[in-house]
Amino acid sequence: MAGHDLARDLLKTASSDLKALEHMGDPEAFDDRIFGFHAQQAVEKALKAWLNLLEQAHPHTHDLSLLLHTLEMHGADVTTYWGFLDLSGYAVRFRYESFLEDEEALEREALLQDITLLVEQVATLLAAR
Repeated sequence: MAGHDLARDLLKTASSDLKALEHMGDPEAFDDRIFGFHAQQAVEKALKAWLNLLEQAHPHTHDLSLLLHTLEMHGADVTTYWGFLDLSGYAVRFRYESFLEDEEALEREALLQDITLLVEQVATLLAAR
């Protein structure tokens, strides 16, 4: 699949995760493991789409740090996205483990805003190509 086609597909699935997040504001209905998983997935897919737009094959990983470093190596300004590293545990670990009692709750509104900005940025890059 061509880079832009793959980027379009990845961005579409990132948007689906983002749409799910928009309906998960209530921590009583959706605990942080569920919200965090979809947040991590939306970010991961958006970053992979961005890499494909730069004509770079994305690594098959859930490691947001690796994706951000790879984007940076190829000239992308990811300065505002390093905070997403806090979501890394939601890719695998928190899907199968309970939270510790002292775990901080996710700031859902702020995360939703930040992920929306990332998805919009990648969508703008895709539209420009």
